[in-house]
Amino acid sequence: MWELDNLSQETVERVYTINLGKVLLSPNNRRAKRAINMIREFAVHHMRSENVKMEEDVSHLVWARGIRHPPRKIRVKLTKDEDGVVLISKYQEEKSKIEETVGKKPKSQKTEKVEEKPKEKIVKPEEPKPAKSEKPKKEEKSEKKTRTKSGAKSKKK
Repeated sequence: MWELDNLSQETVERVYTINLGKVLLSPNNRRAKRAINMIREFAVHHMRSENVKMEEDVSHLVWARGIRHPPRKIRVKLTKDEDGVVLISKYQEEKSKIEETVGKKPKSQKTEKVEEKPKEKIVKPEEPKPAKSEKPKKEEKSEKKTRTKSGAKSKKK
């Protein structure tokens, strides 16, 4: 399967996206701690080494939103030394790939300005508003129903 001799003699770098969704199953006030432990367990499992060290950037990334709201996924780079020490670091994409994707947009669209005629506003003729109907004035105060001390209703005029 794998030749363990070759792995121990060379420096191995791999990039992983670690799913931390199961962190939400733990109590609110322990989630970020659990996320750190899950990242460590992942590194031990995939790099086959018990000696794991984590950079501060990864820790800051997990703890950025507090103990209750760690990220659902995290992208990390795992590096294994000749001595078997695994280093967990934050993954950063190469700038050349980003520049290539940005450079694909044609610049001619930005420099060309097409003169457009100002749009005329269409004004609809106003319709006459209906006159306000007069509301009938209330006649004298209506009878109010009140309760007496005994609980019976009585009418006041």
